[in-house]
Amino acid sequence: MAPLLDVHNLETHFHTQDGVVKAVNNVSFHVNRGETLGIVGESGCGKSVTSLSIMRLIPNPPGRIAGGQIIFDGADLLKARDEEMRSIRGNRIAMIFQDPMTSLNPVLTVGRQITESLELHLKLSRREANNRAAELLDMVGIPSAAKRLDNYPHQFSGGMRQRVMIAMALSCNPELLIADEPTTALDVTIQAQIIELINRLKEELDTAVIMITHDLGVVAGMTDRVTVMYAGKVVEEGKTGELFDNPRMPYTIGLLRSIPRLDEGRGRKLNPIRGLPPSLIDLPQICPFAPRCDYAQDACLTQTPPLRSVGPEHRAACLFDITMETPLPERKTVGVAA
Repeated sequence: MAPLLDVHNLETHFHTQDGVVKAVNNVSFHVNRGETLGIVGESGCGKSVTSLSIMRLIPNPPGRIAGGQIIFDGADLLKARDEEMRSIRGNRIAMIFQDPMTSLNPVLTVGRQITESLELHLKLSRREANNRAAELLDMVGIPSAAKRLDNYPHQFSGGMRQRVMIAMALSCNPELLIADEPTTALDVTIQAQIIELINRLKEELDTAVIMITHDLGVVAGMTDRVTVMYAGKVVEEGKTGELFDNPRMPYTIGLLRSIPRLDEGRGRKLNPIRGLPPSLIDLPQICPFAPRCDYAQDACLTQTPPLRSVGPEHRAACLFDITMETPLPERKTVGVAA
């Protein structure tokens, strides 16, 4: 069966005074119907730009989708007319944006922001849309849902605003839900509730989900497969259990080693990834992670490693066979600052 979403060699660039920023650089992945794909990586690695590219929401200028294909249910979204994309957004593909306070319109009631898409896409009457909006708010756990329809975004807490965003995203029963860091800036209890809510609604509606986050704990608990991004590229991908048990890209290994563990006692020091991500302007043809990699060798500075198979449905962009058990070598420079 063909995947619901198949992204091929996606290129998204931003033209700045300093040069062209290749925010998404030859990215490929797919999402099957009913599954959850996690996209992880540091801030600035291209996760959110990838999701906005799928929705065709890249601001132009300064940004533009420079190449590739985004095949959704057999059709290339990059070739769709603006009218066709408007009929798909919020209807067949929905998105939970990163910051609910800035994503919700502050001068419209929450009810009106939900009913707008119901009237537009499902052709419901105003009364039918209001009833459906109240059902949606109740479904995502907002008490006195019918009464809260007339409230404005500032009258909701951060967790409640995030629930409103989820209700809006699910209002038309989308085939694909893109959740861009839906638990950011929420306390741990609310995070758990939001994750549980997305999982429950996914099962009830058989919706495919792209979970974009830098929280590996969230990824471990709710995804079927994981795509790891770094410097605008995919550097590792595989089934969630396999990738967590046997990461093969030093960047993924570094992310996992930097997570605090309760079973290793209070005296354990965190092992952070040294250095900073590279500039995405005129990135040289080397392994982009080499300047920060404890396993880097001279060959890493002469070529960009391709994604290669390291196991069943598991690929990693590294020239060498590195695992979690590979001992850390003495730190040295390989033509770049350590």
